Amino acid sequence: MMTAHAIGTREEWLAARLDLLEAEKNLTRRSDELAKWRRELPWVRIDKAYRFETDEGEASLRDLFKGCSQLLVYHFMFGPDYTAGCPSCSAIADGFNGIVAHLENHDVAFSAVSRAPLAKLTAYKRRLGWSFPWASSDDGAFNRDFCVWFTEQQQREGGIEYNFRREPPIPEQPASEPLAGRGQSGNGTQAAARGRSHRSQP
Repeated sequence: MMTAHAIGTREEWLAARLDLLEAEKNLTRRSDELAKWRRELPWVRIDKAYRFETDEGEASLRDLFKGCSQLLVYHFMFGPDYTAGCPSCSAIADGFNGIVAHLENHDVAFSAVSRAPLAKLTAYKRRLGWSFPWASSDDGAFNRDFCVWFTEQQQREGGIEYNFRREPPIPEQPASEPLAGRGQSGNGTQAAARGRSHRSQP
């Protein structure tokens, strides 16, 4: 059942639409400013030798770059004991197949990363018709170090770092997107929780 909604003339609609257009332009300008600010964040050097299991075999973090100068990682919530991937992550991942080639054309490699064994990830990919790169982080060190996976004890105690702040107890494996550069491996920018919403926009 529809709720009551204002009804007006074409002229009234156009006047209101022009006001909205100005607000939309202001939002676009602000978004451009935030994008510039994000690109200027300092990089953090990564020296730890992370290992992953991929369709091509065991891989280092550098291997995930596949010759590109940047790597976009999506931390997909799929733990070792999960029977299926996170529903929200799965809905987002439905669009990954189409973006991989476009990212590579801009010198950006892409990979989803989860703690579940590779065989389980591969079966889930096949079931949903996905083909994008998806790596298993195995022991979870990569997820833990980037604050997207926590032990049950940490969750019970609270005070874990999530979305760049100390937070009360939260779900086990929050989704997040870090972007790294390859020259000297490091973490450039990262988004979590609602901070990811703008990342799907131009």
